[in-house]
Amino acid sequence: MSERPTTTLRRLLAGPEFLVVPGVADSLNARLVAEEEFKAIYMTGAGTTAVRLGMPDVGLLTMDEMVDNASRIAEASGLPLIADADTGYGGPLNVMRTIRAYERAGVAGVHIEDQQLPKRCGHLAGKTLVPAGEMAAKIRAAVDAREDPDFVLIARTDAIAVEGFEAAIERGKLYADAGADVIFVEAPRTREQLAAIPPAFGVPALLNIGASGKTPMLDAEEAKELGFRLAIYPNFLILAAIPAVRRALRELKEKGTPAALLNDIAGFTELFDIVGMAEVQELEERYGVSEEARVGY
Repeated sequence: MSERPTTTLRRLLAGPEFLVVPGVADSLNARLVAEEEFKAIYMTGAGTTAVRLGMPDVGLLTMDEMVDNASRIAEASGLPLIADADTGYGGPLNVMRTIRAYERAGVAGVHIEDQQLPKRCGHLAGKTLVPAGEMAAKIRAAVDAREDPDFVLIARTDAIAVEGFEAAIERGKLYADAGADVIFVEAPRTREQLAAIPPAFGVPALLNIGASGKTPMLDAEEAKELGFRLAIYPNFLILAAIPAVRRALRELKEKGTPAALLNDIAGFTELFDIVGMAEVQELEERYGVSEEARVGY
């Protein structure tokens, strides 16, 4: 019997290896992350909002939309998935429903944050927070709601930008005491702040390497030396794709043909191979699909 994704994530968090966790917003990029043999994967809320709505991450996606996206990423990648669950989509009772929904979707863990609605991307201004005690109650509700004890609950605080660094540390301690398995202090500004985060809690600390430039960009070895157990990289794959897509569009617009791009882009069969063509062919053979009806190149 294969190990549950939740158990795998727990084992990885308890092991010696620092976890580098790429962020994705869709199943195609999830396949690519798995192809490169990363150990875990992250679903970015900002990226999901951009991909699904073409809008900024300002709390517009619903729980059902986020869970649906997470389920597709988990299935496509086959990796333990950590998913953004925003604020838990309400109070403690809402959080309980949220945890159960993400569990059923095959997610290995989620992070919920202490912002008020409408929430903001953690690297945007204009955030407001719920009282620390209210967030702690939501963490306790999440602990009570999970059916799989290995499901990983990550508590995120956005307090640095609102109440200051010391308040963020105090909130993180409170959330750990409430039962959070991992603490995620959003958007530390200096290496001194980064160094102070992991020792402050009796549970693992998560580092968010965002593209805003607000947090110093440590490499994996530096983050491990400071005591972080894992780092997420939410939107770098999306950001890497934007220049390539723009170049392709401009080439098509200016020349009326993509011919000049063909040496620099993936081929037709490469795309289908990435998304599982060999698996489909094997299954069609196993289940007796006639040779003339089997998919092929």
